[in-house]
Amino acid sequence: MKKSISLIAFGIAIVLVFFAACKEQNQVRPPRIITENNSSYLVQDSILIPTADGANIHAVIVRNSELEEPAPTILFHTIYARKNDLDRAKMAADHGYIGVVSYTRGKGLSPDSIVPYKYEAKDTYEVIDWISKQDWSNQKVGMYGGSYVGFTQWAAVKYKVHSALKTIVPSVSAAPGIAEPMENGIHWNFHYPWNHYVSNNKYLDTTLYNNWQRWNNLNLKWFETGVAYKAMDSLDGLPNPQFRERLLHPTYDDYWQNMMPYKEEFAHINIPVLATTGYYDGGQVGTQYYLKEHTKFNTNAAHYLVIGPYTHFGAQEKPNRHIMGYDIDPVAQIDITSLIFEWFDHILKGKAKPALLQDKINYQVMGANKWGHAPSLQAMATDTLKYYVGNGRSGVTFASLFGTGNNDKDEHYTLSQQPLDSSEYLEQVIDFTDRSNRTWNSSGWRAIVADSLMVGGGFSFITQPFESDVELNGSFGGEISVSINKKDFDYTVVLFEQTPDGKFFALTLPYKARASFAHSLEKRQLLIPNKKTKLPFGIVRITSKKISKGSRLVVVVNGNKEPFTEINYGTGKNVSEETINDAKEPLIIKWYGDGYIEIPLRIDK
Repeated sequence: MKKSISLIAFGIAIVLVFFAACKEQNQVRPPRIITENNSSYLVQDSILIPTADGANIHAVIVRNSELEEPAPTILFHTIYARKNDLDRAKMAADHGYIGVVSYTRGKGLSPDSIVPYKYEAKDTYEVIDWISKQDWSNQKVGMYGGSYVGFTQWAAVKYKVHSALKTIVPSVSAAPGIAEPMENGIHWNFHYPWNHYVSNNKYLDTTLYNNWQRWNNLNLKWFETGVAYKAMDSLDGLPNPQFRERLLHPTYDDYWQNMMPYKEEFAHINIPVLATTGYYDGGQVGTQYYLKEHTKFNTNAAHYLVIGPYTHFGAQEKPNRHIMGYDIDPVAQIDITSLIFEWFDHILKGKAKPALLQDKINYQVMGANKWGHAPSLQAMATDTLKYYVGNGRSGVTFASLFGTGNNDKDEHYTLSQQPLDSSEYLEQVIDFTDRSNRTWNSSGWRAIVADSLMVGGGFSFITQPFESDVELNGSFGGEISVSINKKDFDYTVVLFEQTPDGKFFALTLPYKARASFAHSLEKRQLLIPNKKTKLPFGIVRITSKKISKGSRLVVVVNGNKEPFTEINYGTGKNVSEETINDAKEPLIIKWYGDGYIEIPLRIDK
């Protein structure tokens, strides 16, 4: 018996030695040479970087073979492991840098389990530390990338900034717990398949993820059956443990706070930051959150922003000239990748700062074919117009899509600059048991430029025509004044320009929010049924546009009932656990006249 145990122990020891040797071989294996387009590269694409807790991070390293001295490194740390990441590392090498692409633990050649978000703060820091100790490194590292890769850069500086890290360039940054998988407290369904996309294999499950028909059918099936949101994977028939785990944390609690800088942790971030995002980027909420927190806790933060009429993907590399019915201005058609490497040349090589960065906030004014520049988000505007939502008819009609909530005709209500009777209201009734119309409580947003407006069961409000051209710059604010017959509800607010020819220009993506999180994402505060309350706006996406003389602003408000986000039945329970059986009586929303919208304008005098 003792002999058998000894043989087993010996066998295990041999295996451990074998894996240790493989690991060591991966780290010291000499680079191979690749020659392409008259350039010669030294490539190491199977590096395993050990972490302090015993995990391994797969990294790809590319150097120009003509580099004789240590050089700065450009790091791209991602969960989106792809076979062509060698090209991304080569791009950095073509710009005179060492190109490194590293992956979330468990991805690529890493033998560990795939765990999004949780370990990035420590793992990314350790990758930077490893880079700084290589003989080809001059101890200067810059990071860039968008979405999840934007998040990993902020994660890397959560505890402290590594002495070798000189700058980060996060584009359209994810901000777990703030901007995804929920936004202003509401879970969005499009995050659901993402877990399969990044976790089903060592690279990406593009086949399953790109099966949009499957996910659309799942959304509609969930909507029509009325089962609990947390049972989505049961309907799908494919377990989604990460989806379920995150639903256990509906508030911004320690689970989320441990993933990225939190409050005072922003104070030690003293390296320069260049962020990029777009008016039509879902990730703008994360980008804006990091900017506000960084400048709040570090008043000397060198934090630059470039923002324009870009989508989530357009704000990372090169925007499309035509997006969702809108041809962007010629000056907005910039190459963001080139801008990023100009920034790296400035920070890491001492070259001139990119010409576009004339101030901390650099924004493209849609319709004016120009860029604006300001020292802060607040300084984008010089004036604020305050409009109250009224229950009087404006006399201005519009073409509606999928019906209207305005009962007798397609006519806007008024937005008044004078305070209104605080006891007057418009009443909206939402029957959560009725699933016959999937678009009835939609967001009012279909394209940037449209001939009609989708009000659904909500209400639209309109201003008087502007007497001269003005610039709308920044995020709208204010508060809604409501009472409901339940303990909670979700709502949408959308802002449009209605041009003199009757077209509707969506100024940014819809604002969606959960009433119980209006005052804090860290603590849910339920409403008292039938008691009037005021709810301030949270993070509203920034926009900038020339509002032409004769145009009007239109605000659409609505309670939410749709197949693409959680449905809040208002019981006060965890929303992901509610079902259609919790609907009972319809939701009654009273939108009061002392609710108001603040519009930031720049008026040059």
